[in-house]
Amino acid sequence: MMLQSVFTGTAVLILVPILTLILGVIIGYFAQQSGFCSIGGMRDLFLFKQTRLFFGYLALIASAFVSYFIFSLIIGTAFPNFYWAAEKGFFTPIPGAPGGLENWAYIILAIIGGFGMGLLGVMLGGCPLRQIVMGFEGNVKSLFFILGMMVGAVLFHLFIASWVVSLF
Repeated sequence: MMLQSVFTGTAVLILVPILTLILGVIIGYFAQQSGFCSIGGMRDLFLFKQTRLFFGYLALIASAFVSYFIFSLIIGTAFPNFYWAAEKGFFTPIPGAPGGLENWAYIILAIIGGFGMGLLGVMLGGCPLRQIVMGFEGNVKSLFFILGMMVGAVLFHLFIASWVVSLF
């Protein structure tokens, strides 16, 4: 049973963006101060047996789950599908994914996306979060990455997403 939402209506429409902005600033600050990089964490773990960046990656994942759960209790209507994995199984699509595909298609798309992101991260020397931090620190190469990521997202959703869904 889910707890009754503390906030309703207009309060949710105002509170969610404000909380998102505040948390984004906090996460950005910690990412900049710690040199957080998920790709660098894996690299350091496998090549040098150093775990500092890897534990930061695990902490990010754990805090995301905990924060998501806490916010779903505070503002129940903001995350109506929080329990999707427990109710429907772990290999079902997350809310917002292209609908109507078989479970194996979502797994294949996740593997392709993960492999592509890992390959690009290795070629760039860091994960997208690290590139954003470095871009705002003045790294021109990272600024071009951020611009390319934005343009690529728009092009993917305009032209490629429907084609990929039609393949499955």
